[in-house]
Amino acid sequence: MTVKPLVEVVRLGLVPYKEGLRLQQVYVNRHRSAPAHALLLCQHSPVYTTGIRHKPYPGPLLDQLRQLGSDVHRANRGGLITFHGPGQLVCYPVLNLGSFKKSVRWYVSQLEKTIITLCGRFGVEAASSPHTGVWVGDNKICAIGIHCGHYVTSHGLALNCNTDLSWFGHIVPCGIEGKGVTSLSRELQRDVGVQEAIPHLLDAFKEQFNCQLTEGETPEPEQNFGVSSA
Repeated sequence: MTVKPLVEVVRLGLVPYKEGLRLQQVYVNRHRSAPAHALLLCQHSPVYTTGIRHKPYPGPLLDQLRQLGSDVHRANRGGLITFHGPGQLVCYPVLNLGSFKKSVRWYVSQLEKTIITLCGRFGVEAASSPHTGVWVGDNKICAIGIHCGHYVTSHGLALNCNTDLSWFGHIVPCGIEGKGVTSLSRELQRDVGVQEAIPHLLDAFKEQFNCQLTEGETPEPEQNFGVSSA
């Protein structure tokens, strides 16, 4: 009988984006000795993040975003600019795809299916599209941007639960013109918080990735993160 991969669920709570980067690297490094799969769940303080596609964003634009009261970081994930903030369920799977399937395309597809399944459990009809992420009609409900080195994944997905969507009005989310954003709360016309969504995310992830989940300990925060945002 094939043993299902064991994935540790780590609940970080509300953390700055820079701390999220640091912790991802901690868990990526654990894979150097043996597979040590983890799902890092968190929310971030308001932050705009840019990916590695195309040329860097102009400084004046980034300064305008900072003046809104948010942080701005450049990340090594795929994709263009997006927003993270309270009310958004951020999930960073740190997996060695060698234990699943050595295909980045398959991995992204499974992440999309995970969120589509989650939305279905809330009665929200969501779908993938030629654009990465998960959509309800022409509105994105979940952004996906990943990094994969030596088949070890980092970064991941951000599902809008009861996020303040007005933050997205200052950017073209993920660089896609003519599209909007939505949230579980907006679609259901009631408040759906991150804590309500987490169990459905875990069930859907376990189903799509054919794995076992175990609760991990929350790591201690580090005051001097020492992580570059470049």
